[in-house]
Amino acid sequence: MKKLKVDLGINSYPIYIEDGLLEKVDTLIEKHLPKTKKVFIITDTNVEKYYLEIIKKNLSNFTVEYMVIEAGEKSKSIAMLEPIFTKLVAAKLTRTDAIIALGGGVVGDLAGFIASIYLRGINFVQIPTSLLAQVDSSVGGKVAVDLIEGKNLVGSFYHPKLVIIDPKVLQTLPQKFIADGLGEVTKYAFIKDAELYEYMIKFENMQELIENIADIIYICCDIKKTIVEQDEKDTAERMVLNFGHTLGHAIETVCGYENYTHGEAVAIGMYEITKISEKMGLTKAGTLDKIKKLLDKYNLDTQLPDMQRDELFKVIELDKKNLSQQLNLILLKEVGECYIHQTSIDFFKEV
Repeated sequence: MKKLKVDLGINSYPIYIEDGLLEKVDTLIEKHLPKTKKVFIITDTNVEKYYLEIIKKNLSNFTVEYMVIEAGEKSKSIAMLEPIFTKLVAAKLTRTDAIIALGGGVVGDLAGFIASIYLRGINFVQIPTSLLAQVDSSVGGKVAVDLIEGKNLVGSFYHPKLVIIDPKVLQTLPQKFIADGLGEVTKYAFIKDAELYEYMIKFENMQELIENIADIIYICCDIKKTIVEQDEKDTAERMVLNFGHTLGHAIETVCGYENYTHGEAVAIGMYEITKISEKMGLTKAGTLDKIKKLLDKYNLDTQLPDMQRDELFKVIELDKKNLSQQLNLILLKEVGECYIHQTSIDFFKEV
């Protein structure tokens, strides 16, 4: 079993990574939450048919309640909060009990946000079932819901008590959602780890990558946990995790969260922003070609969709990284090294 610790003082928590770990959820939760007697699982319609009964079976020592939400970004909304709160009240959860997020990034963000405000904070366990959630969103404590105006505009920082990652569950993911996760995996290579870039570029095919996915998940979680330890509240170093996200989030929003997954949109964002920064001399020449080579290898689109640029700019202006009219963008010096660049919305006029 691979294990990492996110060291945040009283908010510290472990990350466990191992094939078949769903069979050990009871042992891990009992170890880290010894007072918990009841758990409330939040999952979605895609994950329910594969893993809900397995998790319930392996939580036989607990009273288990659950709610299934519709799969997709549209469920990560203010409108979903009240029906879930109603279920939590009916289940009579106390602050020593726990909410379990069983699913991808949408479920993890929604369940974590609910855990952060229900009873002014209740225990929270992440069991991510998508590659994107396993390498990124389940770690770091960012929890949120979307507004019509943009992604993650209502949220908080609230850390889980533990993260349980079973790479074996990725075998049931459609190819589109493997690509979704690889959007974030490639991000880690681009911003912090040239060796990860070389590791991924050398695989013969997707199958070989999947055979080594546990190692890749570990590398990504290790990078993220180190950054989060340095900047828990996203005011400095942690901003580098947003490479490609300013434009990526805007693409998702303008497209109504339907045409592109998060990772697909971020891939386009990383490519487009580097096209601009390399043209401006802010990024080493040849970096864009390296980015395209890796994204193409794993079937990630680099073409900006046909959309109204004015709509795109409106969303970017609402971005959380837009502080006092200064937009903090993450740019690459070269593959494996990035920096924060203060600019304005005018930067994107080249898009």
